[in-house]
Amino acid sequence: MRPPRGCRRRGVVVGTVTLCLAAGWALQTPGGVSLTVPQPNINATVAQNILLSVEYSCRGVATVEWKHVSSWGTTKIVEWKSGNYVNISAVYKDRVTIFENGSIQLLNVGMRDAGYYFVTVTEEHGTNTYGAIIVNVYEIIYEDIHFVAVLFAFLAAVSAILICFMWLCNKSLHLFQKTTHKLSASTTEEIELETIEC
Repeated sequence: MRPPRGCRRRGVVVGTVTLCLAAGWALQTPGGVSLTVPQPNINATVAQNILLSVEYSCRGVATVEWKHVSSWGTTKIVEWKSGNYVNISAVYKDRVTIFENGSIQLLNVGMRDAGYYFVTVTEEHGTNTYGAIIVNVYEIIYEDIHFVAVLFAFLAAVSAILICFMWLCNKSLHLFQKTTHKLSASTTEEIELETIEC
């Protein structure tokens, strides 16, 4: 029994695709490019300096490119080729430092610096690899600290007033007990005098 024509064609297509993938894998340039991103998620506060750390290796000379993608759009940060040139965009001119291992440092980050940072390392033979780092930037909210300080001062004042009130109550109680004790003592003396006179 012969398989239907459609199945035979699908088998030929799958076989051809598999063969092409295997040939591409076997003919890759030796070594290629490898990229490691040790910290793919970074949390920072406003005005802090952050290091977008990566480590790449390749046999030839590589070109490194960093881009920032956020809700405000995509911005190219920097592109450089080891030992040849460095091209830093005008927006990041005084805010970025590059390192030979492919890492960059952003100085004085703001809320607009939050988002995704993509690094592309391309070897001179055309092979490339990608990496991504997510950066979250948080504001220090001084209003919360102010609220806590005011609440603490208020509670301290209420505690001081309550302590003074308790002290006054205690003194009044002692004074009342002394007065009652004197009255009872004088009443007892009068009763004894009346008894003696009778």
